[in-house]
Amino acid sequence: MNLMIDNQLVTLDVLRTAWAAPLTVSLGDEAKRRITEAQELINDVVASGKQVYGVNTGFGQMAQVRISNDELVHLQANLVRSHAVGVGEDLDDNIVRLIMLMKVIALAEGFSGVRVELVEMLCEMINHNIYPRIPSRGSVGACGDLAPLAHMAGALIGDGEVRVDGRVLLAADALKAAGLEPARLAPKEGLALLNGTQVSTALALAAAFRTENLLAAVMMAGAMSSDAIKGSDTPFDKRIQNVRGHGGQIAVAGVLRELMHGSDIRASHEECDRVQDPYSIRCQPQVIGACLDVLRHVSSVLETEANAVTDNPLVFTDSKSVLSGGNFHAEPIALAADYLALAIAEIGALSERRIALLIDSHMSGLPAFLVKDGGLNSGFMMAQVTAAALASENKSHAHPASVDSIPTSANQEDHVSMATFAARRLHTMIENVANIIAIELLAAAQGIEFHRPKTSSSTIEEVIAKLRTISPAYETDRSLSSDIQRVASVVDKGGYCAYAASVLPSYCK
Repeated sequence: MNLMIDNQLVTLDVLRTAWAAPLTVSLGDEAKRRITEAQELINDVVASGKQVYGVNTGFGQMAQVRISNDELVHLQANLVRSHAVGVGEDLDDNIVRLIMLMKVIALAEGFSGVRVELVEMLCEMINHNIYPRIPSRGSVGACGDLAPLAHMAGALIGDGEVRVDGRVLLAADALKAAGLEPARLAPKEGLALLNGTQVSTALALAAAFRTENLLAAVMMAGAMSSDAIKGSDTPFDKRIQNVRGHGGQIAVAGVLRELMHGSDIRASHEECDRVQDPYSIRCQPQVIGACLDVLRHVSSVLETEANAVTDNPLVFTDSKSVLSGGNFHAEPIALAADYLALAIAEIGALSERRIALLIDSHMSGLPAFLVKDGGLNSGFMMAQVTAAALASENKSHAHPASVDSIPTSANQEDHVSMATFAARRLHTMIENVANIIAIELLAAAQGIEFHRPKTSSSTIEEVIAKLRTISPAYETDRSLSSDIQRVASVVDKGGYCAYAASVLPSYCK
């Protein structure tokens, strides 16, 4: 993808593409004009001798300390180096690419007072696949994602390490190989790079994209489980959904109807005497639909934040003002991430309940634990235990991070968002749910195959055929661990999104 940043809205589908694969980024003429005008105002402030936070003062609790003009370049470099104190495993390159892109988007709005050359340097690093090594821990999500963004900024000035095509290199060596000179930061540029919510937002965006993958897969798994237990599709009737009116519920029911359409298994029991199915089958539109509504809301918040200016102070050229505020506070991201955590936990919880239903012969009408010769074979008994363990673990992860503020910087920064952790923990939850759904997909496929020669819908039969290429039917006891992981990988990589793309936020724009 070739992306020109010129003060336009960068939409979810573009952000998803940038997360998924390398891209080329450039600045348009309007962006360059706005960046230049703001930078000229900062130069005027320096020349006038007016005291402005972050331009010619210290930072945080030391904001009252005036810095002489001959130390302003040194001040910005010191800021970057002193704040590069992150710890933990590195963020993945696709997350780092999103961080860098969103920093370009923010700086290109022309409210930060940096030079065009600095923003173009970030673009060139993206274009050459030079991704700074950014430790994942060390941000409280207020005054921006300071520590992780300092590691990004460090690479621009030739400090630290980067990854290029998976190889770890010294930043200075990688820049030299790409024909780039390390940046020499001008007044305010270090602060503009460090202030901002781009790390929290990138982590949350990536989680939202991965949650889309989960939702598509769980709708497929739910449709398959419904057919496997000879459940009714009447609860998915659009008339039921329409009188409640929630968009997500209506959309999910529509997908389920489409997935199950033409099933011979469903046609074989239309006149049966079962009155109602368990909630995990019957209430899929209500539960998964609510989760889809959460994802849609969260995606909207994140799209806004991805296009936001979140450093401090901000430069307003129309009034020739430099104003100090708090756009760096990532509370919108923290709350959105906490909300998404609830939905992720519920997606896994409902899937686990259907696995439990499938293996219970009294409820499902299928062989106990989905295996022939039960007793001799244990079948899916322990696979359900694994799903239960993962679903239970996610209940703890779903506890809100945003309520756990802790003061920093000698109480100058006395309330923080914890957005970075709020977003980062979503990925552990997503991995858990991908494995739960993988177990359900395997269990539901096994259940449907017990109804042979009757078949499910053509779509579901196509999915079962693909599953059988990576996980053979369960005839006698064997380890399912590798099978589960292979199917979970398909889930997490969006292998089922084509079946539900019309309802997913970053696909349906």
